[in-house]
Amino acid sequence: MPLADVVRQLRKALGPEAVLDRPEDLLLYEYDAGVDTGVPGAVAFPTSTEHVSLIVRLASQHGISVVPRGAGTGLSGGAIARNGGIVLVFSRMNRILAIDVVNRRAEVQPGVVNLDLSEAAAKHGLYFAPDPSSQKACTIGGNVAENSGGPHTLAYGVTVNHVCGLELVLADGSVVRFGGRVNDGPGYDLAGFFTGSEGTIGIATRIVVKLLPLPESIATLLAIFDRVEDGANTVVEITRQGITPTALEMFDGLTLRTVEEATHAGYPMDAAAVLLIELEGLREAVEEQAGAVLTVCNGQRAREVRRAKDQAERALLWKGRKNAFACIGRLAPAYYTQDGVVPRTKIPQTLAHIHNVSERFGLRIPNIFHAGDGNMHPAILFDPRDPEQRRRVVEAGADILAYCVSVGGTITGEHGIGMEKINLMPLLFSETDIDVMKSLRDAFNPNSLLNPQKIFPTTKFCRETTGASRHPALKDGL
Repeated sequence: MPLADVVRQLRKALGPEAVLDRPEDLLLYEYDAGVDTGVPGAVAFPTSTEHVSLIVRLASQHGISVVPRGAGTGLSGGAIARNGGIVLVFSRMNRILAIDVVNRRAEVQPGVVNLDLSEAAAKHGLYFAPDPSSQKACTIGGNVAENSGGPHTLAYGVTVNHVCGLELVLADGSVVRFGGRVNDGPGYDLAGFFTGSEGTIGIATRIVVKLLPLPESIATLLAIFDRVEDGANTVVEITRQGITPTALEMFDGLTLRTVEEATHAGYPMDAAAVLLIELEGLREAVEEQAGAVLTVCNGQRAREVRRAKDQAERALLWKGRKNAFACIGRLAPAYYTQDGVVPRTKIPQTLAHIHNVSERFGLRIPNIFHAGDGNMHPAILFDPRDPEQRRRVVEAGADILAYCVSVGGTITGEHGIGMEKINLMPLLFSETDIDVMKSLRDAFNPNSLLNPQKIFPTTKFCRETTGASRHPALKDGL
């Protein structure tokens, strides 16, 4: 049965306004926040698990691929249809189904916006810890698919650490449930296995997450440095001293000036780098840690360490951080954000390498990143209308990620592999490793109709086939 016939059946079942197939409508769903594009054959808007099951079952019967999509804020092409098919948009499955205050759990549909959950929980003295920079727009379903992180997951972990249970639609349209409302259920941890699988195992329609109590006390510090190296070394020293902030973010000079011009958050325009440091917990412990952080910063030649005097000033500092990538958009027509992770002790030399890449490729690269867990986010500025710039940008990004691997890191911390990094997977895994992972995917998604051509290289090849694999730092292998 051709796609057009399936679309007619879906319109009868879901309603005429719930399925799009006009070319001008489909163009709105050909992209996410990354650089790759792909036009779907149709777009459907389910409102229930039964709708999702029907769509997937029909698609499976006729060999049509299905790509789940939340808010489209992903950065690795995970929500893009590579070979047409149906894109499943969850904007109409956006209800918070329950908040269990006593047991600190929430049950939500996948289209619930991350920040909306925390705001609803705050009325009960609770919040949802994972908080990506796109928190105002990104959805819980997308967070689960990509195993998203955020500034405040340094102390509390990424999304997988907060998912208890899932209702899923599998590739044949059947509905299953993994996990539940309690921790450490018997059997395999299939909820953990699903989280971060990028829509290639199944499609979540209900999600049970943990909520945390709002802290008694919060201290937000801004450490200002005249040298990027001093800021990076401060991150290393904070770690060495055994201090674990709830957030430890770093901006370089170009980023902080751009952010300050747009948000007026109170960042110094003449600094080379700043660290945004947050501590939370019992009042006495927070004060002790704040004193220890101040000592470390001063010992690493911080020019100044400011402390937010009230909630309004704290919110302003975080407004600058949460809007940083939007502000970077003022510097160029587009930017290509990377997501490599390195050990914290390797941050200084990784920043130096990124600077070297900037000079070699003739591209400006502002840096803002989750310094506390070594999750680097260089934003490579370019004009997408220039094919030569686009080529250099992709090559520069691969160079940076290969360097991250060479110093003991990895190619993604929270953005996922998607279609962007599939040809970099051999930097980390052998063909046997990848075949084992594929076998797990195939157990749930045997015909690869759920989000096809994502995560894994589309053809077998050795490490030498990618430009990144020829990086000098990898010449001796991994």
